[in-house]
Amino acid sequence: MSFEPKILGIACNWCTYTGADLAGTTRLQYPQNTRVVRVMCSSRINPSFIFRAFQLGADGVLVGGCHPGDCHYNTGNLYARRRLAVTKKILEFSGMEPGRFRVEWISASEGNKFAEVVREFTEQIRNLGPQTKFKIEK
Repeated sequence: MSFEPKILGIACNWCTYTGADLAGTTRLQYPQNTRVVRVMCSSRINPSFIFRAFQLGADGVLVGGCHPGDCHYNTGNLYARRRLAVTKKILEFSGMEPGRFRVEWISASEGNKFAEVVREFTEQIRNLGPQTKFKIEK
């Protein structure tokens, strides 16, 4: 039996989520392991969302936002970039493999890039195996 990872995608409404929609409407092939949650801006992503996802059994978390400088809310993605860099350091410091958390900047017109990133990330998580370090047993 092969391992199929559970991946949480957190996507900005204005760019990455629209890019994901474009990937779907143009019928680009990518693994269905990623469950995407839409937020209005990547700056609205609280690090506790990411930590909680790992506690609840996510094997990987993929965050997507607008390219720096192209934020619908002017500087939201710049704020998110700083906050998510610190989040990554906290995860690494606490023993999480660095490859389980990824941040990508994907615009609304980059459906191809969204599909490619999801394919790459799914394969990377598949190679790492199940995440058990932070998972809370029920």
